[in-house]
Amino acid sequence: MGIMKKNLPGILLCLLIAIPAWLLGKQFPIIGGPVFGILFGMLITIWKKPIFFQSGIKFTSKILLQLSIILLGFEMNLYHVIEVGQQSLMVMLFTLSTSFTIAYFVGKMMKIDRNTTILIGVGTSICGGSAIAATAPVIQSKEEEVAQAISTIFLFNIVAVFLFPMLGHLLGLSDTGFGMWAGTAINDTSSVVAAGASWSASAGNNIALNLATIVKLTRTLMIVPITFSLAIYTSHKAKKEAGNNFNIIKIFPWFVIGFILAAIINTFVELPIGLGSNLVMIGKFMIVMAMCAIGLNTDFKHLITDGLKPIGLGLCCWFGVAVVSLLVQSLMGLL
Repeated sequence: MGIMKKNLPGILLCLLIAIPAWLLGKQFPIIGGPVFGILFGMLITIWKKPIFFQSGIKFTSKILLQLSIILLGFEMNLYHVIEVGQQSLMVMLFTLSTSFTIAYFVGKMMKIDRNTTILIGVGTSICGGSAIAATAPVIQSKEEEVAQAISTIFLFNIVAVFLFPMLGHLLGLSDTGFGMWAGTAINDTSSVVAAGASWSASAGNNIALNLATIVKLTRTLMIVPITFSLAIYTSHKAKKEAGNNFNIIKIFPWFVIGFILAAIINTFVELPIGLGSNLVMIGKFMIVMAMCAIGLNTDFKHLITDGLKPIGLGLCCWFGVAVVSLLVQSLMGLL
C-alpha cells in the first residue's frame, strides 16, 4: 500500500496526459497515440512538476511499459505466424540483419550513442514503437534516447504511408509483392495498415492489406530473440565494466516470456469473445501512458539539438531495409 501510495500521483498524471493523446491517436492513426504522448509529456516539462510525481512517472515508464508488451501478445495467433512465416521469414532475417549492420556502422561513423543506435535499428527492423518499448528496459536506455528513437521512426512512418504505394505502382509490384514489402519494410502497424489500405483501394481487393497486416504482426515476434540477445550482450558488457558483481537476472527481459505465454494462450485457449482484443487495447493504452512518462522526463532542448544525426541514421536503416526486402523477394520470386 505504501508503494502504491507513493506511485499513485505520477501514475494518475501520466493517465490524464494519455487520455487526450490516445484519443488524438485514434483520430490521426498515422501519427499514433505514443507520439502524441511523448509530445504532450515534453510540453508539460515546461511546468516544474513537484517531486512527489517522480516515483509514479518512473514506475509508468518502466513497469507499466513492460506489462503493456505482455498484453500485446494477445494480438498474436501462432497459426498465422507459421503460415505466413514460411514465405516471409527469409525476408525478415535479411532485413533485420541489414538494419542492424547499417545501424552499427553508420551509428559509429556519425558518433551516435550506443542505445539510440540500437533503438533505431530495432524500431526500423521489427515493429517501430512496440519494439523500441520492448528493447528500452533491456538495454537500460534513458528517456531522451527512447524519445529520440520514437520521433525518428514516426517521421519515416509518415513518409512511408504516402511513398510506398506510389513506388509500388512505379515498380509494377503485384498485390502479394506489395503486401510483403509493406509488411517487412514499414515500421509501425498503423502505417502498414494505412499503406496497405491505400494500395488495396486502388487494386479493388484486400490482398495487399491482409498480407501486409499479417506479415507485420509476424514480424513483431522477432522482439523475442532480439530482446534475449540484447540482454545477453548488455549483461556481458556490464560484467566487463563491473567485474563479477553484475547479474543477468537484473536485466533479463522476463516480460517477453509473458508476451510469449500471452501469444500461446491466444492461439490455443478459447477466450471469451472480445477479451483478447480488449487486453491488446489496454496494452496499447499503457504504451501511450509510458510514452507520456518518458516525455515528462525528456529534455526538449537536448532532443532538438541532437535530432539530425538520429534522423540520418534512421534514413539509412529505412532505405536499406526497403531495398533489401525487394531484392530478397525478387530472388525468391515473390514479387
